[in-house]
Amino acid sequence: MARWTGWRYGALIGGIVSAIGITIYPIVIYPMTHIEDYKELQKHTRRGIRQEEVQPGNMKVWSDPFDRNKSN
Repeated sequence: MARWTGWRYGALIGGIVSAIGITIYPIVIYPMTHIEDYKELQKHTRRGIRQEEVQPGNMKVWSDPFDRNKSN
């Protein structure tokens, strides 16, 4: 079996890193840099839904557990 050394090894590693980067960009990086687009899309798709009506098992709608009293 041939050993990969020099520029061939660098090209292999560079190709692997590039493939991972190209795969991760639309999944992780694009949504983090275009937050407003996703907020608008979420508003549009959830327009007619009342969360209290679709909440399963009569559970309370999620609220922030770290929300502090406004009086302090």
